[in-house]
Amino acid sequence: MARRLRQPLPGAQPRLRFEMPPEYVQEQEVLTTDPDGEVRPQFGRPGPRMSPQHPLYMGFMGTVGVGLALLVYWIGSNTTQLLLWIVAALFIALGLEPVVGWLENRKIPRPAGILVSVTVLVSAVVGFFATLIPTIVEQVTEIVEQAPVWIRDFIDSEFFRSLDDQFGVRDRVAEELDKFVNDPAAVGGIFGGVVGFGSTVANGLFGALIVLVLSLYFLAALPAMKKWGYRLAPRSRRHRVEALSEEITRSVGNYVIGQACVALLNATFAFIVMSILGIPFALLLAFVVALLAFIPLVGGMIAAVVVLLVSLTEGWQTAAIYAICYFAYLQFEAYFISPRIMQKAVAVPGAVAVISVIAGGSLLGILGALIAIPTAAAVLLLIREIYIVRQDQH
Repeated sequence: MARRLRQPLPGAQPRLRFEMPPEYVQEQEVLTTDPDGEVRPQFGRPGPRMSPQHPLYMGFMGTVGVGLALLVYWIGSNTTQLLLWIVAALFIALGLEPVVGWLENRKIPRPAGILVSVTVLVSAVVGFFATLIPTIVEQVTEIVEQAPVWIRDFIDSEFFRSLDDQFGVRDRVAEELDKFVNDPAAVGGIFGGVVGFGSTVANGLFGALIVLVLSLYFLAALPAMKKWGYRLAPRSRRHRVEALSEEITRSVGNYVIGQACVALLNATFAFIVMSILGIPFALLLAFVVALLAFIPLVGGMIAAVVVLLVSLTEGWQTAAIYAICYFAYLQFEAYFISPRIMQKAVAVPGAVAVISVIAGGSLLGILGALIAIPTAAAVLLLIREIYIVRQDQH
């Protein structure tokens, strides 16, 4: 039965695939015999190239170059969101590639490794939102239930009565409410805001789905993509291009994995301290700390400020104790944890890291801040291995 299931269906044809052409070697070119009996190469021989100094050639190629530049600019300006999705998916794929490679070295097939890696990533994201959404709903429900009580207590307070006696606040508020209710533009603005928020959420979910699908495709086709990319370089320089590209992709993958480990340790420590001190929403805040820890240099400080603002609801003593513990951990992480985890990732000077993070955040937001340091490391590697070596030879 198994043998029969593996056999192709009667009349079925193998699926056509776009394969890479073989490397051109002059000694092994394929020859064919035409009807006249003359032996020629299969696709003929290329004719002589037109002289680059020819006016027709220069004018035509200059016009084509300007047209291509304008076309690329028009495409890029109209597909900015798609390009951001592609960059995010490629960044995730490069980050998961070391995990998939490690699983392949343990005799696990690549499709199974990709499935395991993506499943863990999706589970982490789903866990974050599964914790976030019920907490938000609970807090909003509590605010809606307590809002009438807060308003009634404020209206019955002596402070509001004194303001009403002096400025007629009640009449003024009633007048403004009547204007607002009877104004179609205001009601339409509220409806438009709700619709805009819903469309933003829908676009975010659609973007996340696109990034996930692209990440799966990039992970599955990453070896073939690298092979095709290397073949675009001249054969005399292909080995060097391959070595530099492998070093860059390895650095990016190790950086993402290392930053994920650092973020996990950071969130675990914050969760333990928050649980001991009794800070509310400890699990949710731990997810926020882990997410912000992916932003280099400033992510830990932003996470500390967010947790401190929440911890102030339990008293300034709680906030002070958490601040001491967390900032002490940040120092320990900077001098002991990160250097050991990141030793196989990237080495970027501090000033370059700060400038690259600020520039990346200004250009692409959070995504730019995340990919800023790997990009800076790749640029430094290319400068060191290509430009400086060439300058030393002159």
